[in-house]
Amino acid sequence: MKAAAVSRKLRESAQEVLIHTGQHYDDELSRIFFDELRIPAPDRQLDIHDGSNTEQTARMLAALGPLFSELGPELVLVYGDTNSTLAGALAAAQLRIPVAHVEAGMRSFDRAMPEELNRVLADHASDLLFCSTQTAVDNLAAEDIRDGVQLVGDVMADVALAFLPVAEERSRALDDNGLSAGEYILMTVHRAGNVDVPTRLERVVELAEQLAQPTVFPVHPRTRARLRAAGLEDRLQAAVKVTQPLGYLDFLKLAAHARTVLTDSGGVQKEAYLLGTPCVTLRETTEWVETVEHGWNVLVDLDVRAALDAVSRPLPAGERPELYGGGHAAERICAVLAAYTGS
Repeated sequence: MKAAAVSRKLRESAQEVLIHTGQHYDDELSRIFFDELRIPAPDRQLDIHDGSNTEQTARMLAALGPLFSELGPELVLVYGDTNSTLAGALAAAQLRIPVAHVEAGMRSFDRAMPEELNRVLADHASDLLFCSTQTAVDNLAAEDIRDGVQLVGDVMADVALAFLPVAEERSRALDDNGLSAGEYILMTVHRAGNVDVPTRLERVVELAEQLAQPTVFPVHPRTRARLRAAGLEDRLQAAVKVTQPLGYLDFLKLAAHARTVLTDSGGVQKEAYLLGTPCVTLRETTEWVETVEHGWNVLVDLDVRAALDAVSRPLPAGERPELYGGGHAAERICAVLAAYTGS
């Protein structure tokens, strides 16, 4: 999804080869985003999925090294904090190919999260570090990374701001789910720390059972598998409206009109802020600290009472300051890349 903001602009002045590792292989979570967001089709498909984080990363490294040697790129561009991000950065750095990391400098300071290790290691392997916020710049400086750091704004803000009018026009997600604007909760949970531990997953279900407002819960395939294994799927379905994973336009429409978003996703926290929707985050830490500082996001971990209190809090007072680049991050990234490569 981050590539949706950058690839089309990048291809106006450079040749891009887009590699899809296959980490996000579920058709509902991959193909639909390429279609809806008009992301250029991948030039190479590696079909690497399943297995542990270690196994995935190792297989990606084994595939990407020879591929980079074959292609001979001037620069390798990686996004976010996935296993693909780390593998792409390491494979390129080991071949002495410059690396650019989009969404660099984000820190939850929780090394138990696989994403945190991925983003830290990718940053230290990168030559260009594109930061979404000043906080990210400061985080890198604290790790003595200053060369190549660029404050550009957030590419997902570009995507959300560009596609919100499209979602408002095309999506029928409210009608399809029998929802009224401002009168429902949108809930998402997929982090390993929440769904892979049965006691924590049960608390997710207990929270869902106690929500007073209508709630729609698009269930990630990982979460659905864990719910079934724990014998909790029926309880969740009795408590809230469970749906299949949503396309981006439908999800954006629901997030924009929800009374509150309940989530453990980093990206959804930020999107809620951009859309002016209060967020309750089912984690102890967040990379997007600005959303908390400005009162639009509350961290509750899986404390059911704290979550219920946060859901019922009044809307934050005052205006939402522009934090994430105003929809121009991709333009800034492409300008820096052009200067760096001379293209």
